[in-house]
Amino acid sequence: MSLWIKICGNTSLADARLAIDSGANAVGFVFAPSPRQVTPEQVAAIIPALPDFAEKIGVFAEADFDEISAVARSSALTGVQLHFDAPLELTARLRNSLGSELRILRVLRIGHDNRGELFAFTADPNADATLVDSCSKTGAGGTGVTFDWTLAAKTVFRDAKANRCIAAGGLNAVNVAEAITTLRPWGVDVASGVESVPGKKDPERLRAFIATARQADSELETRPASAFRH
Repeated sequence: MSLWIKICGNTSLADARLAIDSGANAVGFVFAPSPRQVTPEQVAAIIPALPDFAEKIGVFAEADFDEISAVARSSALTGVQLHFDAPLELTARLRNSLGSELRILRVLRIGHDNRGELFAFTADPNADATLVDSCSKTGAGGTGVTFDWTLAAKTVFRDAKANRCIAAGGLNAVNVAEAITTLRPWGVDVASGVESVPGKKDPERLRAFIATARQADSELETRPASAFRH
């Protein structure tokens, strides 16, 4: 399967359409406090105007089952991203309630003081993929900074395609090729790295990000994994 690309933090129909038209597999909408936060009503108005083949994923932080399931249904989301330490019971309940077609993404947040989680990580059987993001003392995600790719390549990304690991955190058109060749991820996720200002996508940066990521992933098909390990 080719690289899965999600453009997150969309706040308008124009930006979501730009991402999809440029080759993204999925667009993300942030329902948590953020410069990119949107309401369920806003997203419910955007999604019907998007192509059926594109995934529409809602990002939630510290939300409970009732909130997530209600927003997923009212906004016609095709997936949810749990950007917090969600209990296994929550993903199991979401799966049972919203069905097997819902894409459930868990998030593994890595900071300088919790790198041990890269070694202790265990996949959630009810999650479809794991998004690995950077975090800081002031932000649980969307920090615009990278995590330790070299260490991650030896741990959670060691079998990234099979485990559906998604690289996020500080990616942009300049560094995404290096991230892909180092981590060999199942997917990549970006928000601030393709913006002109918070909440507004920059067409040139967005198109360059997707084109560069696709090219880097294509090149992996003809070279062995060992060629990219440091």
